[in-house]
Amino acid sequence: MELIRALQLLKLNSVSTAWVDAVWDFEFTHTDSLDPVIEEEIKEDPDVFKTIYMQLLPFSSEDDDNTQSVWVVFGENGVFAKTLVAVLSYFILSAKTKSPSLEKRLCGLQAASLYLLLLKIPGSVANKVYHQILFDTCLNMPLKCWPQDSSKKRKKDSLKSSQGDTKTGKRSKPPKKVSEEMEIDDDEEEGVYFSAQDLLKLREGIVLLVRTLLRLLERFSLRDKPQSADSCVQLFTELTNFEPVIGDMSFSQERSVDQLKSLPELSYHGLGLLCSTIHGEGDECRRRVFRKLLYVILMMKTQERSKPCLLAPSQTVCGARDHAILFISHIVDKQREATLPLLRILVQHICHQMVEKSEYRASGAQTVGKLMAKMPCQDYAAIVKWLYSYSRNNKVAFRMFALDVAMVLLEQSERDVDDTVDPELAVFLPHRFLVHNIVYNHRNDVSPTVRGHALHCLAQCLELGSQNATKCVHELFSNSAQTMLESGRSEQTLKRRETVQKTALTFRTIELTKHKSITTTHRSVMNTSLQNEETMTLFKKHVSDPKTNARKSALETVMSLLKHGVISCSAENLSILSDRCRDPAVSVKKKAMQCLMDLLAALPENREVQEAWLRGVLPAVMDSESSVQEKALECLDHVVIAHIKSQGKYRDSDASQKLAWELLGLLCEKCQDLSRYFSKAFSVWAPQQKFTPAFVNGLLSHTEGERAAAAWLLLAKIASCSPKLNYGTILDTWENTIRSPIVSVTMTCHILSVLGDIASNLNDDTKTRIVDDLMSWLKTFSLPLEVIGSCVDTLVRFARSDNTQDTLKFLARFCGELVSVCESYLSGVILQEKGAENINEDLLVKHLYTLGAASLHCPSKVGKRIFLLVQSVLTPSEQQPVPAEGEDLPASQPLSQFKPNSMPTVVRAHAVITLGKLCLQHEELMLKYLPVFARELEVGTELAVRSNVVVVMCDLCVRYTNTVTRYIPNISACLRDKDPIVREQTLIMLTNLLQEEYVKWKGALFFRFAIALVDPDPTIADLCEYCLVDLLLKKSPLMFSQHFIECIFHFNSYEKHKKYNKFPQTESDKSKFSLKGPQNQGKRFRIYRFLLKNFTDEKRFNITTKICQDILASFVDSELPLDSEGSEMLADIFDILSLKEMKLTAMSGPAAGEEPQEDEMAMAKAVLQVAQKKLVSQVQKRNFVENVIPIIISLKNMLEEQHSPVLKHLMAYLQVTMQDYRLQVKELFAADEQLAAEVEYNLKQFEKEKQLQEQQQMENQLANFTLSPRRNGNAVASPAQAANVGGQTGFATPLNPHAAKGPAQTPKSALRRRTYAGLVTPVRTHSSPTVFSTGKPNNTSINEVTFGEQVSAICNESGRGSKVVDEEESVLHLMSPEQQKLVPRQWNVESPLVQKLRTKKRF
Repeated sequence: MELIRALQLLKLNSVSTAWVDAVWDFEFTHTDSLDPVIEEEIKEDPDVFKTIYMQLLPFSSEDDDNTQSVWVVFGENGVFAKTLVAVLSYFILSAKTKSPSLEKRLCGLQAASLYLLLLKIPGSVANKVYHQILFDTCLNMPLKCWPQDSSKKRKKDSLKSSQGDTKTGKRSKPPKKVSEEMEIDDDEEEGVYFSAQDLLKLREGIVLLVRTLLRLLERFSLRDKPQSADSCVQLFTELTNFEPVIGDMSFSQERSVDQLKSLPELSYHGLGLLCSTIHGEGDECRRRVFRKLLYVILMMKTQERSKPCLLAPSQTVCGARDHAILFISHIVDKQREATLPLLRILVQHICHQMVEKSEYRASGAQTVGKLMAKMPCQDYAAIVKWLYSYSRNNKVAFRMFALDVAMVLLEQSERDVDDTVDPELAVFLPHRFLVHNIVYNHRNDVSPTVRGHALHCLAQCLELGSQNATKCVHELFSNSAQTMLESGRSEQTLKRRETVQKTALTFRTIELTKHKSITTTHRSVMNTSLQNEETMTLFKKHVSDPKTNARKSALETVMSLLKHGVISCSAENLSILSDRCRDPAVSVKKKAMQCLMDLLAALPENREVQEAWLRGVLPAVMDSESSVQEKALECLDHVVIAHIKSQGKYRDSDASQKLAWELLGLLCEKCQDLSRYFSKAFSVWAPQQKFTPAFVNGLLSHTEGERAAAAWLLLAKIASCSPKLNYGTILDTWENTIRSPIVSVTMTCHILSVLGDIASNLNDDTKTRIVDDLMSWLKTFSLPLEVIGSCVDTLVRFARSDNTQDTLKFLARFCGELVSVCESYLSGVILQEKGAENINEDLLVKHLYTLGAASLHCPSKVGKRIFLLVQSVLTPSEQQPVPAEGEDLPASQPLSQFKPNSMPTVVRAHAVITLGKLCLQHEELMLKYLPVFARELEVGTELAVRSNVVVVMCDLCVRYTNTVTRYIPNISACLRDKDPIVREQTLIMLTNLLQEEYVKWKGALFFRFAIALVDPDPTIADLCEYCLVDLLLKKSPLMFSQHFIECIFHFNSYEKHKKYNKFPQTESDKSKFSLKGPQNQGKRFRIYRFLLKNFTDEKRFNITTKICQDILASFVDSELPLDSEGSEMLADIFDILSLKEMKLTAMSGPAAGEEPQEDEMAMAKAVLQVAQKKLVSQVQKRNFVENVIPIIISLKNMLEEQHSPVLKHLMAYLQVTMQDYRLQVKELFAADEQLAAEVEYNLKQFEKEKQLQEQQQMENQLANFTLSPRRNGNAVASPAQAANVGGQTGFATPLNPHAAKGPAQTPKSALRRRTYAGLVTPVRTHSSPTVFSTGKPNNTSINEVTFGEQVSAICNESGRGSKVVDEEESVLHLMSPEQQKLVPRQWNVESPLVQKLRTKKRF
């Protein structure tokens, strides 16, 4: 018959019996070479195995006549199954050698398929065809025979190396030697080239093997073969992403094996078969499948003897993930009751093995949401409860992922409470719980990453389509007491339920660790004052967070709250966004501008929002970062410029056009102070030829009507850079303005600016007419001061010509005429009898202002008479007679020496400005009046006058730098002026001079500047900090370190040192700027901390050394007396040396709550930091030993002799410093054994106090230790009752079903296993629903949650008899290390490596 003829091609009769026996004796792990002659004869027909397969296929059908006769046919024809299996195994194992050829691979796949077909034929077990090792080897064939893509492998390996240890946050260990050998094998395979045809043949062989396996699994049970079942699951899982699936994969309709085309479809069909009860009782089979699909969902690849590694999220990998989710959902729908417990635990494991990479977190959160959607309300609520505990874990990645999952769940429809839900779990079903207790509660997380993400999620809650989430956020900011009471009841229920934990049979409970930042039992949530008083204060704090991402998320949240009306759009709330447009971080500036853009788009008609947008975006056009400037210009263009159209195209219904004109209107009214920023934007756009003639003409069409002021504002900005304008429209508007009795200040100034820009293009007649109009208008002295200044500026622009002499004549003629008119008026007021009594204050101010503005352009027309006239405004008329023309000026006297003047303060203030302008043009006048101004700063009582004097003197410093520099101490003394306006003005003016280097850091200037850091007005203190750090420190990087030591002397008013604090100061200045005494200690140290915070490690190190050598050594050498003043300063010095800001950053660990980023750059940085810390520590120790310790010992002896109170400050410094050298105290202080003993004793006392505090905290937690009442009325009284547990295996290497039934644990072992950091948590027995809980859970076990061998298990209670246990799955179940049993050997070949690994695990 055909079958026998086909079998004869294998030359079975020629194979020796000894060779066959040897193959079976080695249990198919090794075979000697087959006779070369026989092997060559078999290989003559490349399709020999396929031929036999086709002939044997009919015998595997369900036709009993055929299937029962095949073994009879073998016997009748002398075909031995043992020999056939041995020959097949030879070709199977040949395909597993290093770099096998295509022929070997194809033969191996076909031989494996043939072997699996033999197993399908009834009677195969009886004829001893099945062997587990050979069966498992056949299952590995598809993965071994398919060539590895080395490029993909390297990419995956790189992902793994960047991941590190995802469980502990530590760096991954170097690969073991075995792994290196495996990689060498893969590299050798690169030498074998496979064409597309070759790959197609290999795929056909794999498909044949998989189809045969599927047909086998339909009838061949793996119930008693757990290792083989695991191998099947491993194969099918690996093939799920073998190739892309064409079209959508559906599991709803049943299809036969022949109808499935792609390998992923075949794989999921196989997994579905393995989930059936034919392959195992209870949850064993489904648990096995769920365990493997977990890593497909997590987009990880499992590897032997190593942890899973991440796969690059390619389209294939993501497709396999989606198919795995669909398959699990299908299994849950099909076998609902049996799979729900596994589904809950699968969700828990997804959460626990989630990595911190954002793309994987997003994918995992969506997966959890889809799986939870399959759960009934009871299970859903139990998982949400578990997620709440999970969100309070001490690992950042867990808290981040909990927020992601909460957001996914909020996107789903809210579940209604039904009768099936436990009343105590009902609180977990509403969206309100997710928003309040998971999202909002992390707003103050210790980790900035989590804080930022929580705020981002809170903002996203308002953007969700669900009204419930939005309503929940509104509740957080409402004043409803009822809402707060309900929240309190929910929190009480949570706290009661948090004590409930479940243990399933032999598997330990893992209580989820709650992070210290969120274990406060949420009493604040129950406190009504939190919601009412803390909300916006809290967000103001968050937008000033030290971490950039947290600030950005806080801005996004504030924007959403404003956008959706949760908080009012008040100026105070909107300033949070606009102020952050000047944040130090570039990304925060851009985020703030984007938030303002989004808010303006949502609320375009809100005037407060419009103003906030202008105050945030416009100043950014002058930002130091070009990218921020570009962003601001883009915003301006998008919102304003792009929507300016002609009058005919304007529509009120067009919100964009309306918004653009309203913003321009605000610039003309409330926001005129932003004009210079607006001008800067146009100066950038001008070279780009952005404004076309059509744009300008469209703008001119708006110059009449309600939008006229805004149109002239734009015209004033673009007139100088635009093409030829329609001068007729401009001149007509000017004529109307001149004749109008009402003057619009802003619009008139813009019209005058446009006239000045087009002056050069006008003819002489028009120019003359406009100049005459300007002069006649100015001579009326009825214009506002702003218009007067604009008129004079326009007059000067009309004077410009190519001929300089003509320009000077023009200015001398018209400006001189104005000066003359003003001089006549002032003479009339001051010289006439009783002229000052009937003074018109407003008119006098306008004359003074006009005189000052005009005199700058015609200094030759300003006579000595005018000088004294202006001075006379500042003095009584009878005190200072004005000389006639040609007389010399008398010697000037300081203003403060004059008698009180009858002139109003506003007139005197303007007179100071005018006098300053005159001094700018006349140096001799400046020399006479500088002492006057300086004296006025000392004794003047009028705020406006003093403020203007500061401005005048600083302007004179620019013009006459060398002369005015002598008066900088007088100006800087105003930093302690009684009025905050003068202090702020002085700070700004001095900063400008220092920036332009007109003034140097000489004398006491730096210390007076630093005093402003502790100004009683916090606005001035913040301004000073900004000026010092962001403006001045960049120009003088050594400024802080050069002045730090002298700060100590200066602020303590200590003058006995030969070098420091020796600059000249008056007694009044000394008292004014002194921070001496204990009452000012807080202010002094605020300055010290600020300076040290901006030091580099090098500067800190040098300052420490310099303090010891220059100050402490001076006391030791008796150069400085140890009197009361010296003691106070010495105490300051030791306290400074003890500051945490003085500690080198290289010696400090990462900030609290921060976890290292798990990527290659961060790992390299971590390695560098460790090396740097070691090196710095050695250098610091050497410096400490050589330079510091000798001085400290001598100083301590001196202080002891004098019984000085400074001694306690010295010992406190040593206690802080020696924390880094805890084990080297005796070595370092060998020269003073008593001091060493004292330091060591102090350190021990410090540690004892710390331990006592921790113990007290634990006792407080144990005081809350409660027992949950048993439902049957009994309670377990001791841990011993909880130790009697049984055993069952789960997601682990399959064990002998009887091996898990070990002896019960002793109470001692159970107690030891549950002990961590001195805290005992009893374990309950599986037969009792009683649960014990403590405030602090086991912190180590949570990081061991993995599906690695003999570590974890997805477990289900047998029978679901206890509804309580099933309904309250709030924890993961892990197998105890004491319960791990060795896997019984099922064959007699075991490698030394496996023995070594097993020995390690055992110990």
